[in-house]
Amino acid sequence: MTEVEKTRERWSSKTAFYFTAVGAAVDLMALFVIGIPLLILEISLGQYYQTGDVGVFGSFHRRWRGVGLSSVACAYMVVTYYSVLIAWVIHAFFDSFGDDAPWANEDVTGAAAITYFLEEIIGTKTLKDDGLPTRMIGPNVGFSFLTWFIIWGCLAGGTKWTGRITYFTMGFPIVLLFLFLGRAISLDGSEDGIKEYIGIWDMSVLTDRPDCWSTAVSQIFFSIGVTFGIMTAFGSYNERNEPAVLHSCVIAIANSSFSFITGFAVFAAMGHLAKLEGVAVKDLDFAGFSLVFGTWPVVFGTLPGGIHMVRLLFLDLFLLGIDSGFGLLEGCLTAAADTVYLSKYSKAQLAGIICFTGFAFSLIYCTDAGLNFLDAVDFYINFVLLLVGFFETFAAGWIYGLEEQVQEFGAGAVYSYFAANFGSVLVACGLWFGVAVDQALWAGFLGLILCYAAGIGLTGFFLIQKMNEEPGEWTWFSIFYKLGFGNIMDLRDKLSSQIGYLPKIWAFLMKQIIPHIILILFINLARSEYGDDGAVPGKPRFGNYGGYASWPYQILGYGVVIFAFFLFLLGLVAPNAYNGLTLIDEKTIMDEPDTVKGKDLYEDDNGMKEEKVLDESAVEA
Repeated sequence: MTEVEKTRERWSSKTAFYFTAVGAAVDLMALFVIGIPLLILEISLGQYYQTGDVGVFGSFHRRWRGVGLSSVACAYMVVTYYSVLIAWVIHAFFDSFGDDAPWANEDVTGAAAITYFLEEIIGTKTLKDDGLPTRMIGPNVGFSFLTWFIIWGCLAGGTKWTGRITYFTMGFPIVLLFLFLGRAISLDGSEDGIKEYIGIWDMSVLTDRPDCWSTAVSQIFFSIGVTFGIMTAFGSYNERNEPAVLHSCVIAIANSSFSFITGFAVFAAMGHLAKLEGVAVKDLDFAGFSLVFGTWPVVFGTLPGGIHMVRLLFLDLFLLGIDSGFGLLEGCLTAAADTVYLSKYSKAQLAGIICFTGFAFSLIYCTDAGLNFLDAVDFYINFVLLLVGFFETFAAGWIYGLEEQVQEFGAGAVYSYFAANFGSVLVACGLWFGVAVDQALWAGFLGLILCYAAGIGLTGFFLIQKMNEEPGEWTWFSIFYKLGFGNIMDLRDKLSSQIGYLPKIWAFLMKQIIPHIILILFINLARSEYGDDGAVPGKPRFGNYGGYASWPYQILGYGVVIFAFFLFLLGLVAPNAYNGLTLIDEKTIMDEPDTVKGKDLYEDDNGMKEEKVLDESAVEA
């Protein structure tokens, strides 16, 4: 057992690990083709390297540390608005004890309930036509501070403490879910809602709304908690020889099952509400945010003693939110604690700094335009999720072992193979999304095939030279297989030596399928025009989302995406900028290539590596 394995914190039990991960993570094709393989990647890397995202991807190549930084930045940006959503729930809970709250009124309608929540809880009643903020909502500021304080309390005690907390924050909501489900399906009209949920399939949406493919994948990322640095951090607190594939499958299936069962409860309630209002379920004007706050409180309010059920609902949402909140921050905290300069601080101190800063950033969501800010940023976060997902899978499938491949096959063969794979995808996307002709779909596929064939032909030209240099050493199959799969199979074998069996299909997907699909989905979402969000007709939703004003909403959205990309790009072109994030030797697993005890490897302007002694206090820490 290495020194890092002896000193790193551990989960109090496997159940605590599952509950924490499931809570952070609470479309089948997206789940199994992209979601689960990416979850396996993150947990496996966290277990093997026993560190967070920055250290993990820095071990692939020192210029790739920005991938890890982008992922934890993504989590941090999400939790700044997610915390205010929790604050709104706390506000509603305490408001339910007041005389003006509509929840106990048996005659309240769904429209009235959601209007009250928007105007009185969130504070939108003072918004002008331009939708710009006019005031700060005092109670929401206070409840936001309370939320951040609770998150800090959950993180400050360390991993074992966090794991034990999730027994309640995740376990109790599961009990309440089945209570709500049982109550909902017993109500008159519930069968109509359930029929709308699973009994009616509208496959035309797959062609009429192409953006649904991209948002389905990003929602899977949200659901199972990948691309945030969370699962890498959680995996790092496991023993290195834990079965990572089994853990990943349990977490993903548990999350999806929880979401699926929740859908029954929500739509059963919608069926009852439709019955009360004398309309069809599909005619209820609820979606997204109002799906919960416009249905459940109304349904419960019509029942004897239903106000107590409403309060239980708010408690349930609060617990699930807090669980996700400290789960999102765990990745940030782990990345910070595993660096040279911050490792000397206690977890409570680091959590305090991160939480207080997060509270400050969350104040814009405590204005009367908070929901507008949340809606806009939440849309643009989809791009960050896809971007980070591409970076992570590209790093695993294409960057890992890159230098060894160049040495073995030559730069021409390696980079022409890169171009064949990703150049063809970019050409196809240019035709699919940039050309307004009826045959753009087929033109894109034709461009994909032709560019890929040209790239593979060029790759073959360079490989012939390699085969001539080493006659009898290679066959066409063996040399293309080694170029196409050698590095990812090496990574698979390396990880499998510690974390257990990794199927070969995982390696195939990580190299040849997932990065390409995510790149297509990113461009697809950026170019999508369809939406019920008020976007400008005929213009892409990127830059026009929701019909919100350019300043501050679209600019803030741009900033979210650009900031994540900048963090990656800075590490790529100026890796020395992240030397302060270098792992200290005691926290580095055996084969970290660029770090030795007391020294860090820097590159000069000519790309030559030299050793530079770190600050003695940093080494001692």
